[in-house]
Amino acid sequence: MIKSLFKVMVESKFTLGFFGVLIVLVSVISSLGLFSFLGIPATLIIVEVVPFLVLAVGVDNIFILVQAFQREEAKPGQTLEERIGFVVGKVAPSMLLSSISMSSCFFIGTLTEMPAVRLFALYAGVALLVNFFLQMTCFLGLFILDSRRQEKRRLDVCCCFSASKKNCTLKASLKEGLLYKTIKNVYSPFLMKNLVRYLVMITFMAWLCSSAAVLDKIEIGFDQKLSVPEDSYMLRYFDYLEKYLSVGPPLYFSISNGYNYSDGKAQTKICSAHSFCDSNSITSELGKMAMVKNRTFIAFQPVSWLDNYFEYLQAESCCYEFKSNRSHCPSYIASQFRGLCRSCRTSYPSSLSEAEFIRRLHFFLSDSPWEKCPKGGKAMFSSAVEIISTENATKIGATNFMTYHTVLKTSKDFYEALDWSRKISANLTDSLKNVTDDSNIRVFPYSIVHVFYEQYLTMWPDTLRSLGLSTSAVFIATFLLLGLDLHSAIIVTIAVIAIVLNIMGLMYWWEISLNAVSLVNLVVAVGISVEFCSHLTRSFALSEKPSRVLRAEDALCQMGTSVLSGITLTDCGILVLAFAKSQIFQVFYFRMYLGIIAFGTLHGLIFLPVLLSLFGPPLRWKKVEESKAFECKIDEPLTNSDQIEVQLTNM
Repeated sequence: MIKSLFKVMVESKFTLGFFGVLIVLVSVISSLGLFSFLGIPATLIIVEVVPFLVLAVGVDNIFILVQAFQREEAKPGQTLEERIGFVVGKVAPSMLLSSISMSSCFFIGTLTEMPAVRLFALYAGVALLVNFFLQMTCFLGLFILDSRRQEKRRLDVCCCFSASKKNCTLKASLKEGLLYKTIKNVYSPFLMKNLVRYLVMITFMAWLCSSAAVLDKIEIGFDQKLSVPEDSYMLRYFDYLEKYLSVGPPLYFSISNGYNYSDGKAQTKICSAHSFCDSNSITSELGKMAMVKNRTFIAFQPVSWLDNYFEYLQAESCCYEFKSNRSHCPSYIASQFRGLCRSCRTSYPSSLSEAEFIRRLHFFLSDSPWEKCPKGGKAMFSSAVEIISTENATKIGATNFMTYHTVLKTSKDFYEALDWSRKISANLTDSLKNVTDDSNIRVFPYSIVHVFYEQYLTMWPDTLRSLGLSTSAVFIATFLLLGLDLHSAIIVTIAVIAIVLNIMGLMYWWEISLNAVSLVNLVVAVGISVEFCSHLTRSFALSEKPSRVLRAEDALCQMGTSVLSGITLTDCGILVLAFAKSQIFQVFYFRMYLGIIAFGTLHGLIFLPVLLSLFGPPLRWKKVEESKAFECKIDEPLTNSDQIEVQLTNM
């Protein structure tokens, strides 16, 4: 019992693992510190996701390095430093490949127009590079120190104490662990059987097609209920809001600066309450849209300030000016002191000059409605008309017409209402340009809720652009770092695309909506998928076995244990998120990251080896044949002709 305990204490890597995780934390903090110094803001998504991402990559690299060292036989006369250097020379290119591919994936992702995705990609790319640099420098130094400790039979954590030779007998090599033996002797031979390989390809192709078939059915938006904990009182508020709300948010249709409202022809395209108004005027068209509110989301015809202004000018007890200086005399004062004010009423408002039209408009917007003059516009239209005063003239600037949306309950309602508002505004803009010489005149909608839901109108283009750029970066980085191996780069890209598409299919079946949070997770899925695919593909490409099947088995044996223990088993810690009270963690982090890990493992350890065994890059036969021929001649006594051939070969 004591002997086993001492053996475990000597062979354990607790301290090394702790510092490996600490290096991950330092990488994240370095990224946060750098961009904070540069004044680039961080978001909650960055703080929540980047540590998980860097941890997945960092731990996987640690497992690859440590397990490769344990399997490497110590050669006679080879020092510990030389042995570690030899192992690093073998596995560091694979670690560099995955790190550069993922960093390139995120740096290319900064080209997206969505701020949340752009900031996340920037922070993640730098954190991954810093993590790789620290692993190749700081961690290697710690690894050498830990290996020296193990050679001297000192206990892990308590390195001041050492185990005696009687209590602990170390093996020269920890070459084959249980997981390695299982993959080598059981799993790989079974997976490489012809029948199994064809069944795997058919199954994964059917899975991929089923995921692609439901992509257009993924819901877009973000349910505000997910932003609060399950036991929050706000859930009851949202339920009551959905059940009892009877009016939607205010909606404004604004006309930009430059429209001449004093022109009679231009007035007909605005008003709707008078006989001379155009039947296709702005307010009339909006009234027609309100008649089909179930489609346009416009609840009422807007009240036109121009119609009310005309009625104000035509009313007998509304428009007054002081006799002394012709300034505005409020109607309630004029009714009490008739001798001070005189009427500025007119039966034909369209006949007023531009200056007089604007002067009396000032009166209208300054007059409060009351019993004898209910058409005063101060209460309702004081903020609907912008009057621009300069040294030379006074003009009417931008104006708006207010109505309401219908009751909007879901994210889909909100962004479809915004979409309809923009379509209607575009048609109204075309109608206004027929009566004005200013080509810059336009009608545009505004509502306080539009700014929050505008992103969902371009959600699919943004998603395809971000994923397309990220996948392209993976392909280019893999192609360059694998020695311009186009064949391997295509296979890695295919595997990454398959993983991402299947995760998107999972989003539909598990009711995960597409929004900024889930888009960040999809970009993360591209990056982490590289970890599941690049190591195995590189090992396959460098394998010198005579057939694709044997090379796939060899690659699976060499890298399967590292992938399985480095990413899959380590990241199972996300299972605790299933018990989080925050619904956003349950839906967008637990569900999606569980899918990323599970699907990445299945594709990396089942689909990819089979794909490589069927369509992998061809073996470099010339190199292998030359090496085998040379080995055979070395084993046998060399004749004179053989010596001449070897000399010519080496020249």
